[in-house]
Formats: sequence, structure tokens, C-alpha cells
Amino acid sequence: MNKPKRYTITSALPYTNGPIHIGHLAGVYVPADIYARYLRLTGNDVAFIGGSDEHGVPITIKAKNEGVSPQDVVDKYHAIIKQSFKEFGISFDNYSRTSAKIHHETASEFFKTLYDKGDFIEEVTAQLYDEKANQFLADRFVTGTCPKCGNEEAYGDQCEKCGTSLNATDLINPKSALTGNVPTLKETKHWFLPLDRYESFLKEWILEGHKKDWKPNVYGQVKSWIDDGLRPRAVTRDLDWGIPVPVEGGEGKVLYVWFDAPIGYISSTKEWAKEKGIDWEPYWKSNDTKLVHFIGKDNIVFHCIIFPAMLKAEGSYILPENVPANEFLNLEGNKLSTSKNWAVWLPDYLKEFPGQQDVLRYVLTANAPETKDNDFTWKDFQARNNNELVAIFGNFINRVVVLTKKYYDGIIPAPNTFSEVDQETLAAVKAYPGVLSSSIERYRFREAQQELMNLARLGNKYLADEEPWKVIKVDEARTQTIMYVALQIASALATLSEPFLPFTSAKLKSILNITSSAAEISWDGISSKEILLPSGHKIGEAELLFSKIEDETIQYQLDKLEASKKVNEAANKAVEPQKETITFDDFTKLDIRVGTVLEAEKMPKAKKLLVLKVDTGLDVRTIVSGIAESFSPEEVVGKRVTVLVNLAPRELRGVESQGMILMTENADGKLVFVNPDDANVANGLQIS
Repeated sequence: MNKPKRYTITSALPYTNGPIHIGHLAGVYVPADIYARYLRLTGNDVAFIGGSDEHGVPITIKAKNEGVSPQDVVDKYHAIIKQSFKEFGISFDNYSRTSAKIHHETASEFFKTLYDKGDFIEEVTAQLYDEKANQFLADRFVTGTCPKCGNEEAYGDQCEKCGTSLNATDLINPKSALTGNVPTLKETKHWFLPLDRYESFLKEWILEGHKKDWKPNVYGQVKSWIDDGLRPRAVTRDLDWGIPVPVEGGEGKVLYVWFDAPIGYISSTKEWAKEKGIDWEPYWKSNDTKLVHFIGKDNIVFHCIIFPAMLKAEGSYILPENVPANEFLNLEGNKLSTSKNWAVWLPDYLKEFPGQQDVLRYVLTANAPETKDNDFTWKDFQARNNNELVAIFGNFINRVVVLTKKYYDGIIPAPNTFSEVDQETLAAVKAYPGVLSSSIERYRFREAQQELMNLARLGNKYLADEEPWKVIKVDEARTQTIMYVALQIASALATLSEPFLPFTSAKLKSILNITSSAAEISWDGISSKEILLPSGHKIGEAELLFSKIEDETIQYQLDKLEASKKVNEAANKAVEPQKETITFDDFTKLDIRVGTVLEAEKMPKAKKLLVLKVDTGLDVRTIVSGIAESFSPEEVVGKRVTVLVNLAPRELRGVESQGMILMTENADGKLVFVNPDDANVANGLQIS
């Protein structure tokens, strides 16, 4: 399209069944915010829309597990998520929620419009039913084996391993997530959107129309689905939590969350427009509006096939110009998992790294999974902060401000004759807005941020080459010019950093004293104006933009993750099934006594065996134990142990073993003695 008159930017609605983590931020919210901030800086009319998805099955699962109502869950997490986004600087124009009255009305009206036009297929089908729970099983209440890749933990709507979109009845060996039971099939009536009717439209719109401008990971996934052939998709569910189906026969049913959730973008826009006293419709129904959806790769099918088919069926809405979905971000080499607490949660980060929102924004953008999965590590986080933000960006600004205060009492000096280097440097600064714009408008935010840092590198190199701290001793006129040029670079950084580092940008503008509208420097002004900061302008006091992150801070975060890993391993460790039942008489045949290890040595040519001398209270006897890989001889001497003393003797490598030391394993697989802790327990006492 020609230059849009306005932009509608949406970001995926997060489920309100938990807080936001870095995977959400890297995949959706940081890139969306960069884009929205950039568009505002370049003078565009922008509606950046978000909200909480409060009708998903994960919410009902959370409510059941916690013994509270779904409304309690969504109220709690909506507040947490909204506040976290605000503190992190995600600049939504409106952040709503799908439990809002305006959303219920909008979604019901949308459904009714398609229903009245005859766009749905009404069918009685066999759906999975949990007899024990006495309810139909919505998609996320069913797990089983993916028919495409064999993943045994696929959900009823999608396999998160291979990305295939599924129906619950497609799963092999399905089981109920509520009771663990094998579900049965039971007939129920539902309404379906016949996606197969829209295949030709989707082929023309996406596969032909967006072959060159959509990201290859998005285009490829959409093409795969269309090539497989589209089938009707249910838009209603048998649930008691959600938006009631607003037609006759819909009693006891709600709108399927993936029908209702994207309509949340529209209802949130309505809410925003009503508060501003403007018309919402141009942002969704005018051809001179550019609509862009920011999502993660697990939502591609819904935003590129299902929602566009819904909009097309309704008839009055525009379609997205782009859906720049990102892939997944991993954490320390492992997939992020909310259930396993393998995540960096945004509320925790904001508490543990106060005032360092931009560090996380910077690292997530630098490692953005724009076309393939990427990895976040705490060591990389530390290195990028210390070696890039502190050593390059922060160092340049600090030197410029400190020297200006030292030499000129904070007043920008008048330049004298510009050298060739000065002219080349100032010309390079003017080119940066265009360079960054080109990358941002192609959704290459990682590339754009690298160019921003290149501007800071340009400033550092300029100062290092020109050495004003030396020149001032011999040529004050030349020093004035050097500092003037350096301050122009600093002022350009203050504006161009805003989409990526909004808190840093605000701090830098305050330091340079360009916070008033009269003094502010526009994005385009950096290229068009000859002077950004005029001579005679007085800057403020020096202040560090970034601070070094120490090793112990990072180690604390790594220790937290290690603790989560150990908890998960303990939870997932297979418990040996109970052995065959024995009688009390069988048990009484076991003679288990308290003993003390007196001597220990390694068995020659045996990696696993220690030869022990054990005082059993009855006697001192030799016991051969397979514990040498877990304990040295020195570690076990003096140990209180539990001994099965009436085990038949057995010869091991020529040594007769007269009993057995009782052991178990911890979560790490390490052997642990089953021993009496009370020092007053004497050797030879029986355990019964």
C-alpha cells in the first residue's frame, strides 16, 4: 500500500494464568513496542492494542488446581501482567481484557453476524468426553500422542513440538488432563467455520500476495497448512467459562477461545477510541490503515488463517499487512516451561534488577528469535551489559558530558572550522535515521539495534581518535569543535535509542536538557537539521546510564535456575513400583542392625567396590559394598550405617561379604546412606 494514514498494531493477548516471562517479551512485546514507538517518533497515527486473554482452558485448569473460580485467577494475573508491562515500558495505547463487557458484546455481535449470514456449519459430532469428570474435554483438557511427529505430550489443539494444528480427536492414545482417564466419544452440537471455503482466498492473499514481504518462517508455516488442505474448525465449545453462544441451541456452550480472543483486538480498540472520543472504525475498516499482528510462532495459524477467514467472512474489516511472528526463545539451552518454573519471570526481574529494564530489552532484542529459535543465557546478559551498554554506549555519553562540564561548565561550545573527519562524522550521523528506519520497517529489529550501537561506536571512535583531553592543552579552538561534534552524536543517540531503550533515552534527554518540546529533536530532524544541539545550550549533570553487573548477581540467577532444575528432577524421578506383597512373618526374618564402619579400602581392580570392616554390635565383619563411585574409603570410615546382618554370605572377587549396607539414591542419582542419626543408638540394636 501507499503510505498508510494510520497504523493498528496488535500484540498477542497473554493468557492470564501466570505472569509474563522473557519468552513472551522476546517473541511478541518488545518487538511490537519498538515498532509502535518508532512509528510515533516518525509522526504516525498509531493505535498499539493489547489485552489479557481470560477465557482460555489453561485458566480453568489453573482455577481447578487452586480451588478458586476462573474469575479469581484472571483478576489476579490481569493486574500483575498489566502492571509488569507498564513498569517494563511496553507503551500500549490500550490494554484491555476479554472479560470486559465491551468485549463480550463485540464478540457476540461478530458471531451473530456470521451466523445470520449463514457462514457457519452446524453439526452434531462425536467429541471426547470424560465420564468421571462428567464433562466434554476442551482442547487443552486432552493430551496424547501427536499423529505427525509422535510427541507423547501433544495438546488437543496443537503439538508444541512440531507446531501441527490438531483437533482433540486426532490424538493417539488421548487422556483427560482432568482425571487421567481415557475419554470416550459422545455426541454434541457445535458450529464450525468452514475454512476450506477460504482456501482460494488465502492462497491468493498470502501465498501469492505476500510471498516476498512476509517472514519465511511465517510464510512457510502457512503454506504447509494450506497445502495440507483446510477443514472446518469448531468455533464453539462445551464449557461453562467464556462468552455464551448467543443463538438458540447454544445453551451450555461458549465461543471457542481462538474465535473470541483475536476479536479482543477489536474490542480493545473500541474501548480506547471511546475514551479518546474518536471513531474506532477507521482503525479496522479503512483501506488506508496498516494492520500488523505481533505474535509468537505458536499463534501463526490463528492469525494468518483463522482470524483472516473470520474477517473475510464478516466482510467489512481490513486484513493484516504483515504478521512478523518470532520463533521461540530458550533459556540456558532448555525450552522455557512455566509448569517447570524454567523461566525468567518479568515481575521477578523488575524486582531484582531495579532500573535496568533497558538491559533486558537490549539483550532480548540482540538475541531475538526473528527467524529461528534462539537462546538466552545469564552470562550473555552480563557480557552484553558490561561490554556493550556500559563500555560503548554509556562510556561515550559519560565522557562527552563530563568533558563538557569540565571544559565549558556544561555549555555547548561554538564550533570553529570543521575538519574532513568532522564533516564525515556529521554526515554519518545524518544517515542513521534512514538506516534504522529501513531495518525497523522490515521488522529487522535486531539489525536496527546493531545500527544504533554502531552510532555509539562512531562516537567512541571519534573521541578516541581526536583526543580532546590532549588537544585542549595545545588548541582550545579545535577542542571546541571536537566537543561540539561529539555532542551532536549524543543528541542523535538520545532520540534514536527511544524505541529500543526508552528509559535510557529519557535519562539521556534529561542529561542533555532536551526534555521540553522546544528542545526535543525529532527522528527526521536528525537527518534534516544542520544543528541538533546549538551552541550556548546548557546541559545537565553527568549521570551513569548503565552500571556494571557483577558475577555474584549472575550466579544468584543461575543458582535459582539450578534449584528449579533439581525440583523438576525430583518430581520427574521415576518411583520404583511396589514389590510383591510379603507377610509380617517374611519381614521378621530380616535382621537389620545399627553398625559403624571401622575400616575401608578399595577392592583391587574393581571400580565400584569397597571392602568394609563393620562393627555390627554382634561382631566385626567384612562387607563388600558397591559404593566406590560415590564415596572414597576416607569418607565412610566412622559412618553409622544400617546393616542387613543375616544375609547369606557371598564371595565377591575372592572376598566373602557377610551382610549388606542399606542405601538409597537422591534426586541427583547419588547414593545416600540409610543410617540412624541419633548418636545414642548403640551398635547392634535391631531395626524393626
